Amino acid sequence: MSKYQKQEILLETGTNEMEIIEFYLGTQSFGINVHKLKEIITFDQESLTVVPGSAEGMMGTLLLRGSTIPLIDLKSHLAQKEDDLNDDVRRVVLVCEFNDRVNGFKVDGVNQIHRVSWEDIQPMASFIDQYRPRFTGSVNIDNREILIVDLEHIVAEFDSESNLDYEADLHSDEMQEKLPHTREKMKLMMAEDSALIRTGIEKVLKGSNYTDLQVFVDGQQCYDHILEIKQRVINGEPLESLLNLLISDIEMPKMDGLTLCKKIKDDPILKDIKVVMFSSLINEQMVVKCDQVGADGYATKPQIPYLVEMMDKFLEIDKIA
Repeated sequence: MSKYQKQEILLETGTNEMEIIEFYLGTQSFGINVHKLKEIITFDQESLTVVPGSAEGMMGTLLLRGSTIPLIDLKSHLAQKEDDLNDDVRRVVLVCEFNDRVNGFKVDGVNQIHRVSWEDIQPMASFIDQYRPRFTGSVNIDNREILIVDLEHIVAEFDSESNLDYEADLHSDEMQEKLPHTREKMKLMMAEDSALIRTGIEKVLKGSNYTDLQVFVDGQQCYDHILEIKQRVINGEPLESLLNLLISDIEMPKMDGLTLCKKIKDDPILKDIKVVMFSSLINEQMVVKCDQVGADGYATKPQIPYLVEMMDKFLEIDKIA
């Protein structure tokens, strides 16, 4: 199989659609957001350097055009059973970039790219989500149930530095501003589908005295509540007493963050709500998309101190008496 270079498929921003690339481990189909995929290459054993003592599933480092990247065996890590795939089947590596890092994931093969609506992505059941699964949801395509893999979660299981270091961030200098009590006045919302991320960000914000925070598990749930706020504004309540700033992930079932932001910014009653996109997908292309939907700011997920600094700026914390 020759190297496959991912071609960008253009989507109009804010349409609540995404593309997923379907790959398989044995007979089970899985998917990831195409935005995370840099390229697909054939797995070459000779390019692999095994690192002794690595955790199961971490194959080592892969030489890729003069650079080395970590290589994770997804089948092994997800505890998929070995099967009777033909020995002639040549495994491939998904080279992915997110959170400003590049990682490789060995899989049995790829199928195709599907354009889907976030409305069709079914979130993980709440009783499963509490156990921090390695999947964020599923979608049914042609009678195949495709599980959406949480690559950030998987990488964090091997590399703690790639995860959000909530304790360190909570006690960093950036968190200890001289006007913390003014943050308590701010009305905040957060839309985030990952239980792990939700819990961590909530801990940091409340530890920074951003205590008035409502949390939602997907964009649609959040937007439904914002529409309730809109009705209260129509009835005479000032918007600034109800909601000041929204922190939103980009990838979410039911309604993605870009669509959520666009709906808010296109609404003359809601447009003054500050919206910060907080996602592992932030790169030059995604920044353009965030600007197109009117986001006030954006940060990639390891940048917790920067997130709070940005919130302070947008909410003019230093100007509040």
